Amino acid sequence: MKRIFYFLTLLICVACADDDSFSTSTGLKLDFSVDTLRLDTVFSRTPSSTYSFWVHNRNNDGLRLQSVRLKRGNQTGYRVNVDGIYLDNANGSQTQNLEIRKKDSILVFVELTASETFREEPMVVEDDLLFTLESGVEQKVLLQAWAWDAVKLYSPVIATDSVIDTRIPYIIYGGLQVKEGATLTLRNTTLFFHEGAGLEVYGNLNMENCLLRGDRLDRMFSYLPYDHVSGQWEGIRFYSSSLHNELVATEIHSSMKGIICDSAALDMTQYRLLMQRCVVHNCQGDGLRVSNANIRLEDCQLTNTEGDCLNINGGMAEICYCTLAQFYPFSAARGAALRFSNAAPLLQLDAEGLILTGYADDVLMGEQVHASHEFNYSFRHCLLRTPAITDDTAHFNDIIWEKPDDEIQGKDHFVRIDEDHLDYDFHLDAKSPAQGLGCYR
Repeated sequence: MKRIFYFLTLLICVACADDDSFSTSTGLKLDFSVDTLRLDTVFSRTPSSTYSFWVHNRNNDGLRLQSVRLKRGNQTGYRVNVDGIYLDNANGSQTQNLEIRKKDSILVFVELTASETFREEPMVVEDDLLFTLESGVEQKVLLQAWAWDAVKLYSPVIATDSVIDTRIPYIIYGGLQVKEGATLTLRNTTLFFHEGAGLEVYGNLNMENCLLRGDRLDRMFSYLPYDHVSGQWEGIRFYSSSLHNELVATEIHSSMKGIICDSAALDMTQYRLLMQRCVVHNCQGDGLRVSNANIRLEDCQLTNTEGDCLNINGGMAEICYCTLAQFYPFSAARGAALRFSNAAPLLQLDAEGLILTGYADDVLMGEQVHASHEFNYSFRHCLLRTPAITDDTAHFNDIIWEKPDDEIQGKDHFVRIDEDHLDYDFHLDAKSPAQGLGCYR
């Protein structure tokens, strides 16, 4: 029995000795899962998400690391954790005497908080993470990101007429509010809204050449930016006291709600909301929902919403050469491309030059909910994905009735509908029969 125990102990010792063998040969090197770790774009003075990569020792001997260090020390804002050990800036942003056994791996985590660049455009921030082996061999992984200066605003309130016209992005935390009686004018500006933040308008809003989106610049998965995912911020709401709003060449996307326009006393003489060449895309609620308002949409794209792309409850609406396409990818219970009703009297809905399509067989919903309320609407020179109504010339004229079995129908009209990467381009494909219609005719 003692001999057996001695023999087993000897085998274990031999195995341990074999496992613990380390080489200083200059011919042995590490393998890295990436040569360059790219952290996408980050806002200055804002911590990035955590990124990672693997360090593999594929050799038959263990390797000791004399040091792992950031080449530029603490000058770039990178923070690194190697196999559970933080490269402390107080210690020269390095660690020593790590071991990687044969056929083993360690994991490296990287974050960045970049300093201000004092530039309008993003600036590259790079550093080398250097791995020096006991043999003296030095290997590296390039850390790379783009830092972008931004103005951070925490629950800002606009109480007097104000103009923002700048290429420097604004990040909104807590929500942006425009008080009654004040007008906020935004030009050539990008607003990034943090989760839960939105734009509340009690006064008036004018926007031209602007982008409103969430503030996540990183990716949910390697192939999917957060910016392609709906629900990143709250959206825009016009309250009943907001009477005169103009949006020109402006894009609003990846929000909870796109735009909500609350019910107010109807003014038949001027538009409460005028939108020209605007995009509202990828919302968890309605793209644009208006109640008892006088609105006009020209050359606009309203697409991919869990609710309705456009929902009109009474009032007056002119919709001219717009693309309303319902290809929301996250729910089979998605809404219509256009829904209209006379919940309040629908004095006028004039639609001309529309492309109205989507996944469902019928994406146009007209609902007469009050027999005593006016219910006036007309569609002319449009492509409509809805069962054909050929005997109602009072409401439909010069219509291309799209059917699910048409050779070119639904997403075939457009240049790109990429459901895998949530990447969409609603310009018309050359083969589409809808030439001359929609916002990109």
